[in-house]
Formats: sequence, structure tokens, C-alpha cells
Amino acid sequence: MESAQEWCLQCGAPAPGSLSTHTPSWRSSAVVLAATALLALGAAGAAYAALTKTKVRHVILVQVAAAAATPTTPAPTTTPTTPATAATPKPVVPKAAVKPPKIPLTAATPKATATPKTTTTPAATTPTTTPKSTVPKKTAAKNPAAQLPPALLLDTNSLATYNPEGYPAEAFGDPSLAVDGDTSTGWSAQVNPTIAPKMAVGLLINLNTAEKLSALELITSTPGMTVQVFGSTASTAPAAITDPGWTALSTHALQKERHTLIKLNNPTKAFRVLALWITGAPPGSIGTPTAPGRVSVNEVELFPAT
Repeated sequence: MESAQEWCLQCGAPAPGSLSTHTPSWRSSAVVLAATALLALGAAGAAYAALTKTKVRHVILVQVAAAAATPTTPAPTTTPTTPATAATPKPVVPKAAVKPPKIPLTAATPKATATPKTTTTPAATTPTTTPKSTVPKKTAAKNPAAQLPPALLLDTNSLATYNPEGYPAEAFGDPSLAVDGDTSTGWSAQVNPTIAPKMAVGLLINLNTAEKLSALELITSTPGMTVQVFGSTASTAPAAITDPGWTALSTHALQKERHTLIKLNNPTKAFRVLALWITGAPPGSIGTPTAPGRVSVNEVELFPAT
């Protein structure tokens, strides 16, 4: 063998003194093996102890769950017993519900009472008819327009002052006030002191379309005027009241009442323009040269021919 060789490559014998040098290494390995075995045994013991402890805990948990399940079972048994007792008031309720319809049957007597029927008799009592019979007689004398058809609807722009003599504009009022539905207001015209009580002014009514007329209703706050109604088939009023374009639809009449119905001639002929011509003022409206009086047309209505 060479100097550094420890084993014979042919027979396997060690070099002299090689076994003595390796003896300590076997002892140390034996110590390591012994320590490893002890550690393995300790780990096995600890694992066994841990396994045995977990098994005990599992058994305890199962016992607790079984004990908790027992109180839940009596709770549902008590709840179904209560509806069984509640079944008794159910037949009682329909019995009480049958009784109320019997009560309104007794209340049907006021429905059959003859008291509301007797109220119809005062409605047909003769005292209500007597004023009705008396009112037409009075209104027929004062307002015969109640027996006529409905009046024509006049626009406020359809009225104008008819002033062929050329009096100042401030001598006249607003023509639209004669058809505003308010009898406290109206169109007015100043009385000329130089010719009073005579007058020569009027109120024009433009119907825009030809209409057959039967009457003119006049409401005035200055009764006693002398008026006359004229009609024209032209679209505009003639320049003078004496123009042949005008047709006299009434005669000169003294309007003594505040409310007067003037019957018109030629109800079969249609006219487009009418003139309420004033030819005389009442004595109370003449005034003086320093304070001239005025006449008024508070409301005017036209009635169509039937």
C-alpha cells in the first residue's frame, strides 16, 4: 500500500493503526442515533397525547349538542296547542256577523216613511203657483220681452255714436256701456241748449250680418225721451238720418218708462245696421246753457224675428 492508503485494494485489510483512529467516530454516531431515537419517542408520545386529548374534546362537544337539542323539541309542541284553543272563537264570529244584517232590516222603516213623500206636496202647493201667475201679468205689462226669443249677442265694438250734426266728441259717452249688462252704466249724449228739448243724435248698432228683427228693448235712466228706430241694409250707416238708405222701423214714440220694448216693422226683411235715433229730451234732462243736461241709454237689446 502506498503511504496515504488506509485499505488494501486486493484483500481489504486495513493499514496498521487505521481501526484505532476511527473508533471514536463510531461512538459519536451511536450517541447521535440514541438521541435521535429519544427524540422520535418523545414526538410519538406527544402526538399520542395530543390525539387522546382531541378525542376527549370531541366527545364533550357531542354531549353538549345533544343536550341543546332537547329544549327545542318541547317548544314546537306548545305552539300547536294554542291554535287548537283559538278554533273556538271562529264559530262565534260568523254567528255575530249574522246578527248585524238583521238590524238594518229594522232600519228599513225610515226608508218607507211617507215623510219625504209628503215634502213633495208643499212643492206642488198652490201658493208657489199663485206668484207665478201674478208675475207674468205684471211683467207682461212692464217687460213684454219675456215672451220673445233670446236676444242677439252684441259685441261691445259693434256700437258707436251716430252724430250727423257734428257735435263735439266730448258731448257723448262710451257706446260700449250700452251692452255691458250693467244697467247702472250707459251711453249718454249732451242736450244742446240752443235747440232743447229737441235733439238730433243717436246710437248705432252694427250687426255685421243681415238679421231679421222683431223688437228692440231700451233701458234708460232718463225716461221721457222721444226715440225712433231706423234700419239699413248697407254695411255702413248712411251719412244723414234723412238719407234714403235708412228705413223707418218704428214711429216717433215717447218712452215714459225706464224699461220699454219697441216693436219693429218689416220683420221679414233683414238689416245690417240699426240706429236708435233720439229726437227729444225729457224736461228733467234739458239743463241750462251753463250746465247742459244729458240723456242716457243704459242697456239696449235686439230680438230676432220668429
